Amino acid sequence: MSLRSNRRTTLLSLLAALAAAPYTHAWASDGSNALLNVSYDVSRELYKQVNPAFAAAWKAKTGQALTLNQSHGGSSKQIGAVIGGLEADVVTMNQATDVDALAEKGYTTADWRSRFPNNAAPYSSTILFLVRKGNPKGIKDWADLARPGVGVIIPNPKVTGNGRYSYLAAWGSVIAKGGSEAQAKELVGKIFANVPVLDGGGRGATTTFTQRSIGDVLLTFESEAELIENEFGKGLFEVVNPSVSIDAEAPVAIVDKVVAKKGTAAVAKAYLDFLYTPEAQELIARNNFRPRDAAVFKRHAQRFADIKLFGVDQLLGGWAKVNKVHFADGGTYDQIQAAIKR
Repeated sequence: MSLRSNRRTTLLSLLAALAAAPYTHAWASDGSNALLNVSYDVSRELYKQVNPAFAAAWKAKTGQALTLNQSHGGSSKQIGAVIGGLEADVVTMNQATDVDALAEKGYTTADWRSRFPNNAAPYSSTILFLVRKGNPKGIKDWADLARPGVGVIIPNPKVTGNGRYSYLAAWGSVIAKGGSEAQAKELVGKIFANVPVLDGGGRGATTTFTQRSIGDVLLTFESEAELIENEFGKGLFEVVNPSVSIDAEAPVAIVDKVVAKKGTAAVAKAYLDFLYTPEAQELIARNNFRPRDAAVFKRHAQRFADIKLFGVDQLLGGWAKVNKVHFADGGTYDQIQAAIKR
């Protein structure tokens, strides 16, 4: 197929996807034509590409120009900002508990998972290890992170999706292989005893590892590994794929309380619908996130590690249980930190 044909097919697909969404006057009462997507720390590069693609398609359909603004930070901190008054039209997070927190406060509906396909998660990722060139500590799997003398860089699980998924991936690596909860707690305790610094976001943890040269291994999303290499230097780091890891779904939601006030419900829905189109799924894959579209995933399969993945619902009892048991005040994570003698 020619390049011109490809472009024509792409535009037609975009327009078809947008046509499926009901159209009403989409702008705020003050006359602005802006949409704010509040997202997590490591999705910056993805939405730099998604946003202009959607804006072009929206203008082609409606004739109206659209400004798409982004806000990025630690996932839970970002949700706290929305609850505190940051007027997000949509949120694109990396853990379901954050969207649940919005629902509990009435910012989105309790059934938010059913409003979009795949539990309202248009893509996912997983947790891998990034080590220094030559892998001097010989790190191969989760148990190696618990060895004395291994410095592990993980962002704070209390406030970041990256940290929370890293914690749960380590915990689940024990359970997935038939281990007990006590054995999982022991492993995770030893790993966090090896964490010299708990940054407040995934990007902060990356800076600690790559620029401050602290630690022997960085736990990060699969989508970040190539980006880190490109930003901080090819050949300085190596990716290590553990034997098992977590399926880190990235949920999205309309912030109904805000869009009702601003009159942006239609464009907010169209924006999130767009994330499921083949064109957006292609951008998602090119940024090393795992697309939901099977054909797109197949075309980019070489980008993704062949790792046994487990889901939070499948192995750990779901996010409500995980949040209560592990991350609530006084939960397992707090118990682990209290037991660490620094």
